Amino acid sequence: MREVSIIGAGVTKFGELWDKSLRELGLMAGLEAIQDAGISSNDIDALYVGNMAAGSLVQQEHVSALIADYCAMAGAHVPSTRIEGASASGGLALRQAYMAVAGGFIDVAVVGGAEKMTDVSDSESAHTLSMGADEEWESQQGATFASLHAMMAQAHMTEFGTTREMLSAVASKNHGHAALNPQAQFPFPIKPEAVSGSGLVSDPLRMLDCAPQSDGGAAVVLCASDRAKEFSKKPVSIIGSGQASDTLSLHHRASLSRMPAIGVAAERAFAHAGRKATDVSVAEIHDNFTISELIALEEIGLAERGAAGQLTLDGATALGGAIPVNTGGGLKARGHPPGATGVAQAVEIVQQLRGTAGERQVKGATLGLLENHGGTGATAVVHLLEMN
Repeated sequence: MREVSIIGAGVTKFGELWDKSLRELGLMAGLEAIQDAGISSNDIDALYVGNMAAGSLVQQEHVSALIADYCAMAGAHVPSTRIEGASASGGLALRQAYMAVAGGFIDVAVVGGAEKMTDVSDSESAHTLSMGADEEWESQQGATFASLHAMMAQAHMTEFGTTREMLSAVASKNHGHAALNPQAQFPFPIKPEAVSGSGLVSDPLRMLDCAPQSDGGAAVVLCASDRAKEFSKKPVSIIGSGQASDTLSLHHRASLSRMPAIGVAAERAFAHAGRKATDVSVAEIHDNFTISELIALEEIGLAERGAAGQLTLDGATALGGAIPVNTGGGLKARGHPPGATGVAQAVEIVQQLRGTAGERQVKGATLGLLENHGGTGATAVVHLLEMN
């Protein structure tokens, strides 16, 4: 396999972007990434688009052709492929592009992710998100995404003594990071007490434990590393990639307090890279709910089983801590357009490794990890990035 680098990155602001369409968000992020890479449209061999919900929320399927057309690449017949894996769609698009470049099929690929979640009612978008769970055995029985994750949180609390304060520390920390990110949907700090006192959604999860429904786009440009220096002065290598699956329905798993596919995907990525969890300088973790971040940290090995809550409470995962997590604000505060989330994680890690993250810069960051999962962990993808 060939070595692969990210040579360009771009991201839109996340939020309720009523004046921007799905195609505009994809184009904006893609153009920024292409300009950052220093390439032209003639250099692009393929497009990969992460998108979960366009068919349900904007009545648009065939998103891959739409984006290629709107980016003026249809005339050159550049192949474009949509990837769907619920909230892991962006991370999976990155992995598919990585494999195509590493395998020698193409040299340059643009990976984009875009989503429009806020042009419909909250109930409609929530219903669409619930499609990432088991429709027959969970959604139709009244289980929401929040209630499924609430079960996971209750199990984690019972098994490990995780507290309300630990969950609140996750949200407060990520909002603190988002306050330093002008592209975040909620760029302002929130005190832990405000999280603990916010409206109850599904016990023990409260409103401020839950990531918002967001619009937004993100993109990165991948290139075979032996050509990367032709275009970019600061290429970032993808040194590890891993993917794993699990049962779609939560009740089919041995434990409610775990998401084993994340651990397997991480193990495969570390093995691929020849690295271990203790080598990681900065991490982007899929925190669609605060409990998700804690469980993912434990599955990856960045925290001992049952210890992620205390680690967060002690400040180890905040900027300046031992292992800064979600420096851009995470899904919780940067925002969560499902198709764009995994790609936005890559953009954040690229900025950290390049040393261009501004006030949220992690000093001396050398190895970055991004973990993106769909549903309650039925699909998981982990990548490891390092400066060339």
